[in-house]
Amino acid sequence: MTPETRPARENPVTEARPPRILITAGPTHEPIDAVRFIGNRSSGRLGISLAEVAGRLGWDVTLLLGPTPTQPSDSSLRVFRFRTCADLDALLRAHAPEADVLVMAAAVADYRPKVSGDMLSGKHRRTEGGMTIELESTPDLLAGCAARRPAGQTIVGFALEPRAEMLASARRKLERKRVDMIVANPLETMDAPTIEAVVITGRDPEGFATPGPIAKDAFAPWLLNIISEFRRASTT
Repeated sequence: MTPETRPARENPVTEARPPRILITAGPTHEPIDAVRFIGNRSSGRLGISLAEVAGRLGWDVTLLLGPTPTQPSDSSLRVFRFRTCADLDALLRAHAPEADVLVMAAAVADYRPKVSGDMLSGKHRRTEGGMTIELESTPDLLAGCAARRPAGQTIVGFALEPRAEMLASARRKLERKRVDMIVANPLETMDAPTIEAVVITGRDPEGFATPGPIAKDAFAPWLLNIISEFRRASTT
């Protein structure tokens, strides 16, 4: 079977009170020294669009935003900036317990350079012998949030994968991370103005697909509607 295609809706299903939504967006920058870092091409546009649309709909929005020049146009949103995976971990521990909905749209590094304090205070000079960087795993922030989640919280993860592996990987991630839904999207989505995604949930393993590539600001109400419907079904 193929995922069901759903049209976007202007107004997601409403709840008795505005949901408190916490959204992560953008890349992480893991330092090699005081100047250089390991990062990725995430623009943060998708998470920012989700935050702005949720704000217009009256949701109580907090955005955790990585090192990206893109900024929300809505100055009323609560925005906290992070740079590294460790920074984001600390912000999630502080803010996630109070959220009704957690959307983990940030592109968090799976590995970071294993460096000492003196390396971070200076700059490595180029040498003829080259340079070797040892990497260590970063904490699994999505799984950590799922393990600590308060009752009734809805957690949405993302899976950026090659198109041929996308759905199978998303289903495995949904089960492994113990979250409520996974937004699966192909690699070319990163740093692009559009997104072509399939939302997988435990109730709908075949998923719901966008009607082809759509702009990220149009994707935001589409995803928020699926989240609202999922939460409404969970309470009936």
